[in-house]
Amino acid sequence: MSTLALFEEKQVRRAWNQTEGKWYFAIVDAIAILTGSDNPQVYWRVMKKRLVDEGNETVTNCNSLKMTAADGKQRLTDVADTEQLLRLIQSIPSPKAEPFKLWLAQVGYGRLEEIENPELAAKRMRELYEQKGYPEDWIEKRLRGIAVRDELTDEWKKRGVKEQKEFAILTAEISRATFGMTPSEYKAHKSLANPKENLRDHMTDLELIFTMLGEASTTEIAKKRGARGFPQNKAAAQAGGTVAGNARKELEAQSGTKVSTRANFKALTEGPTKALRRRKPKAD
Repeated sequence: MSTLALFEEKQVRRAWNQTEGKWYFAIVDAIAILTGSDNPQVYWRVMKKRLVDEGNETVTNCNSLKMTAADGKQRLTDVADTEQLLRLIQSIPSPKAEPFKLWLAQVGYGRLEEIENPELAAKRMRELYEQKGYPEDWIEKRLRGIAVRDELTDEWKKRGVKEQKEFAILTAEISRATFGMTPSEYKAHKSLANPKENLRDHMTDLELIFTMLGEASTTEIAKKRGARGFPQNKAAAQAGGTVAGNARKELEAQSGTKVSTRANFKALTEGPTKALRRRKPKAD
């Protein structure tokens, strides 16, 4: 499972290894935070060579994993577990070293807590959205949407759908049937140019509701039809998205207002502040 963590509002890519029960962190992300380097890749390359020349076993034992790069593509990057990263930090002169060590410890301990009690994961996510300034009622819908999405992807896995590429295709089918746009087209509609930006973090309440309806409908249809494999689940995705799409069109006809908007929360995601907590999304 790949995800992002925040240290002083800066992102660190990480991946959880279920078998080993440990986090792996992108080394260049940690270097960027600790050094402030404009080119952490070069900094790491030079540092890595020096440590290898010194016979440092930590560098020798570092692995590479595919993680989402700034351009949105999956690329191999050097990673280190908590212990390895703490050792590497010793070689980086930085006043941020100590707080970063504490942050690493908190991330590791927090994951163990979440395994024991999954409700803590939702609580921490809620706190993150609150810190960014999202409205409370929006946060409720966003968290519920995450639960609906997780239920759908769990169902896809059970039904023989391959992760990554096939998940993305089925998600695009649901979105197209629900809103008339694929996720990438929707991001362009909302002027979200940064590949790292999460479309759902920029949706309005109604957009989140119809997204949930499309995915929940897909889950139910796939179950009832006993869908197996990609083609059958694609048909279920199209049907589930159509249920939500028809409901959206009916609401638009009755209210005279479009559900899909250009509104976004860029004011929050680009500069989170508690003072903006009650703000509604701003249209570009």
